[in-house]
Formats: sequence, structure tokens, C-alpha cells
Amino acid sequence: MSDRIGTGERISFTANGHETEGYLARPEIGGGPGIIVIQEWWGLVPHIEQVADRFAETGFVALAPDLYHGAKTSSPDEAGKLMMSLEIGRAAADLAGAADCVLAQPGVAPRRAGVVGFCMGGALSLYAASRQPGIGACVVFYGIHPNVKPDLAALEAPVLGLFAGRDGMVTPDAVHQLDQRLTEAGKRHEFHTYPGADHAFFNDTRPEVYDADAAGDAWARTVRFFRTELAG
Repeated sequence: MSDRIGTGERISFTANGHETEGYLARPEIGGGPGIIVIQEWWGLVPHIEQVADRFAETGFVALAPDLYHGAKTSSPDEAGKLMMSLEIGRAAADLAGAADCVLAQPGVAPRRAGVVGFCMGGALSLYAASRQPGIGACVVFYGIHPNVKPDLAALEAPVLGLFAGRDGMVTPDAVHQLDQRLTEAGKRHEFHTYPGADHAFFNDTRPEVYDADAAGDAWARTVRFFRTELAG
């Protein structure tokens, strides 16, 4: 089932026996590698749909699953409540279903998907990559969720981490600890921190934190990383 909106479309897909909705964006011509785009704590809002559209414009097939199943908000307090009430087991099933769905799309090759997430979605991006062998590359934008504990020993995909130097939620110390854990586990990863940027610097709908220079560089790194790691 699908309903077209914007340049992509709303679809539903099966995830562990239940139906989950998402936003799917495809290139205008042909196909390309599949990408799973994971929402911030606000829900599947237009900004995340627009990120999926940008991936499609760059030659990827992008699917953003709706992990809140219709709920969304612009209130930080409500967003925090939605994030903390997220059922991690169901989110894992939704993400596994999203991986299967995007890899089944016409023109998607090779048979490995990339995953990228922002804030809450960044933590879930690493979590999904540690659980799904079909994920071949993982990008984490300032990922945080207190209840998400990725199994780094099981991680096979390379990781690109993008962080903000002035982030009070994902602090430089937290970034250093994650870097150290990945290094000790022998996992291939690359971290980059933008010293003057704040948490959520990539979100151009939030002028109070958006940093055009950092966002532009982070986008270029993300696209280059996915093209390299998902090629062939």
C-alpha cells in the first residue's frame, strides 16, 4: 500500500508480523543503494522526509520508517516522553523490516543497505547495524538514547560518526568513550566533530542550532561514505 506525498511516498511494510508505515523516496531514474533514514525524537516529521528526498536526489533509494507509528510532536517535553516510551524491541523489528523492504525495492543493489540516524535515530542506527547483517554501512549523527545498547562486538558495518563540539547531550567525553570502545573492539570507524556546532546542527528547520557549514560538510561526508562502502 502506498500514498504519494511530496517527491516520495508513504508506504506500509511488514515488520515481524505487524504493519509499519514509512516514507520511501526513489531516484527519478533508475535505482541505487538502499538507505534507512532514522528519525529524531520528534517523530517522522517533514524534515526527515526531506532528508530521504535528498538521498533520492543523490542516487539512493531511501526509506524512513515511522518508529512512533503516527505520533509526532514539536514540543521538546513531549518528544522526550515519546523517546523514553519507545519499545526498543518493536523498534528493532521495525528497523529489520525496513531493511528488508528497502533491499527489496526495484533497482536496489548491492544487497546491503546503509543506515543513518539523527539524535535518537543515531543511537538506533548503530543499534540496527549491530543486529542486521544486511546493513553494510552506518552513519551516526550525534546519537543518544539511554535505553539503546548496541552490541558492538556483533557490529560488522563500518561506522561514520558526526558530532558537535558544543553538544550538551552527546558530550565530547561520550564521543571519546564510544571511539575507544569501537577501537578496542577492532571495528572500523571514522569520527568527525564540528567544534563550534550544537546538538542537531544538521536540522535546517531549527535555526537556533542549525549550522550550514557543518551540515554541508557532514552531508558530503555521509554521501561519500555510503557511495564508497555500498559500491559494487
